Amino acid sequence: MGSQEVSNADWQGKHVTVAGLGVSGIPAARALHERGALVTVVNDGDDERSRAQAAELEALGITVRLGDGATLPESTELIVTAPGWKPDKPLFLAAAEADVPVWGDVELAWRLRGPDAAPWLAVTGTNGKTTTVRMLASILEAAGLRTAAVGNIGVSLLDAVLGEETYDVLAVELSSYQLHWSPSLRAHSAAVLNLAPDHLDWHGSMSGYAADKGRIYEGNTVACVYNAQDGATEDLVREADVEEGCRAIGFTLGTPGPSQLGVVDGILVDRAFVANRQKQAQELAEVSDVNPPAPHNIANALAAAALARAFGVEPAAVRDGLRAFRPDAHRIEHIADVDEVAYIDDSKATNTHAAEASLAAYDPIVWIAGGLAKGATFDELVTGAAKRLRGVVLMGADRALIREALARHAPEVPVVDLGRTDTGAMSEAVREAARLARPGDTVLLAPACASMDMFVNYNKRGEAFADAVRRLVAESA
Repeated sequence: MGSQEVSNADWQGKHVTVAGLGVSGIPAARALHERGALVTVVNDGDDERSRAQAAELEALGITVRLGDGATLPESTELIVTAPGWKPDKPLFLAAAEADVPVWGDVELAWRLRGPDAAPWLAVTGTNGKTTTVRMLASILEAAGLRTAAVGNIGVSLLDAVLGEETYDVLAVELSSYQLHWSPSLRAHSAAVLNLAPDHLDWHGSMSGYAADKGRIYEGNTVACVYNAQDGATEDLVREADVEEGCRAIGFTLGTPGPSQLGVVDGILVDRAFVANRQKQAQELAEVSDVNPPAPHNIANALAAAALARAFGVEPAAVRDGLRAFRPDAHRIEHIADVDEVAYIDDSKATNTHAAEASLAAYDPIVWIAGGLAKGATFDELVTGAAKRLRGVVLMGADRALIREALARHAPEVPVVDLGRTDTGAMSEAVREAARLARPGDTVLLAPACASMDMFVNYNKRGEAFADAVRRLVAESA
């Protein structure tokens, strides 16, 4: 199944196995079935939800095998997998032995898009992907372009490329999982925002994780956008095989050099997409136009601006798009001020890299942290934040790892260690933080850990924090 053959071919009679039900698997199975493929869906789970999903697909004439995601169905010519399925699964080992290609849903969307399909502006990175893609979509909309934020952000790329709505350009969030299974994806321009250890159990190593992130640059036609303050992202640009004329464009929180975007005297400026890069700088927006204007969020804004400028967007649209953008909940969200103390919800900071960015945005801080560490260590995080900490409140299954790092690197900082894991734990954490805080401080929920030990997801954790803060507001009224 070569690239050209499949992108233009009739799928009639092709034996395709779709691995996994869910957000990506069901649209993939439907799209392939509609094109005449003989589709078999395999799924590890066999629960009530899976059976209901299977019944819907079987009603269309699609074969579904529940409770067996390991065996390669006979005659399979192609596997289309959900992004989360690990590469070392027996199904993929069997596929490799049988010389059967494996695509992800993003690869399928790329191959099925029409000849006049919208170009993709793609974003990946350990942290900041969703915010950057949504900022980018806001800027593109401000420029009068028909666009959508799609991909790992929750809107299926298959739905975007196969739906009736037409677009001028798509703002695409891609995870390392999705990129791993996307061998022929070629974006107009792409950005890697940052690289820090994450999902190493899935990728096998940091080098494997970085290599999958770097796939986003392959075949770029206009710009490879990298973080000038994260050398690993620039290394990926150097290693990429791009179209002739494609440029490396850096972004930095400092003064930009030629072919970079950066910050000068509170202004976001462009020295990449101007006539004379050596001597000219184009003003794009003010730092105050970025919401919130935390350092890592300004970096996100610069990356979004670089991709938009690579697509030819005028400076005024960058400013207007950033002004119009509103961040999602639980991403450095200001909940309230109580007794001159600010309460900030960054429950989305589920790893140390994200928490580091959040902690760098405030001073002094009462930090609420803890949860599932996912193999992380906290010495570097605590060392960097120690001087900013007024106090720390710890909760969750792996809180002892953070407590031990604090004892080593910030022994003078008062620590409250909450052993409880019931639904009232967050309320007690907020009360303890309020007790430690002084006027002018920030109480920051930036857990540096996943939430599933105590909460369904990081959204529920953030909601519990916000509810607890609102009770403080009511009591102080």
